[in-house]
Amino acid sequence: MSSLVIAEHDNSSIKPSTLNTVTAAAQCGGDVHVLVAGHNAGAAAAAAAQIAGVSKVIHVEGAGFGHGLAENMGAQVVALASGYSHLLFPATAFGKNIAPRVAAKLDVAQISDITKVDSPDTFERPIYAGNAIATVQSTDAIKVITVRTTGFDAAASTGGSASVDTPAAAGASADVQFLGSEIARNDRPELTAAKIIVSGGRALGSSEKFMEVMTPLADKLGAAMGASRAAVDAGYAPNDWQVGQTGKIVAPQLYVACGISGAIQHLAGMKDSKVIVAINKDAEAPIFSVADYGLEADLFVAVPDLVAAL
Repeated sequence: MSSLVIAEHDNSSIKPSTLNTVTAAAQCGGDVHVLVAGHNAGAAAAAAAQIAGVSKVIHVEGAGFGHGLAENMGAQVVALASGYSHLLFPATAFGKNIAPRVAAKLDVAQISDITKVDSPDTFERPIYAGNAIATVQSTDAIKVITVRTTGFDAAASTGGSASVDTPAAAGASADVQFLGSEIARNDRPELTAAKIIVSGGRALGSSEKFMEVMTPLADKLGAAMGASRAAVDAGYAPNDWQVGQTGKIVAPQLYVACGISGAIQHLAGMKDSKVIVAINKDAEAPIFSVADYGLEADLFVAVPDLVAAL
């Protein structure tokens, strides 16, 4: 019984989500192998070989893998699937794009967003915006799993000495091609990997106020910036800052929520943070129910005071 982790990478380095997925794979039992399918991805494969707990890296080269297209990646995973009992993807945009295609091709049920491995065939996953935990048992011979990365500690990125195999690539699909991308550039830490996040809500009132109040705090803390769905829908913050059930799931060391009431949808995305600080003038705001430290105050006064104190 072996597990195959489909690595998320940029052809030169391994994304942190892969390290969490390796930890989940190790808990499934057996050897852990990592698939690095990319274009000129030798450096990423070498980095994967250093991950603690990985016994083999499968490095597949092809121009069709350069941008992680689901059609090409899925075909490659299916070609390797017969040798594994578990196929694990990070529950990121990358993994969620490929895993359903693989499950459909293999005619098995996908087990989504797991947060715990109870046994090789039994897993836990949140439902109802995290208000309940479902225990799912699968009898499929090959289990296709996406892993909520905040539910597992990251494997050590060094210390391993896995062998590297280079099998032939599966044929690229003629029905799809990569035309281009528009990537938002940000000097701040990436939201899902940041150790400190400061988030703002609709109470900030405008995009100008959002930036005026939240940016100095983020600068002082070296933090990534996040936002509630209400703030994003109102146009106060860009979509890729959204934290919550329909946004990004985060679990930083410190999460500072300013003017966020704490709707269930938002709490589902950040309640696993190690320390939660809430600033809100509404004493009845649900955010205080999950906060480790709560300050009942006007954020337009409290946040600048906090920045000054820092």
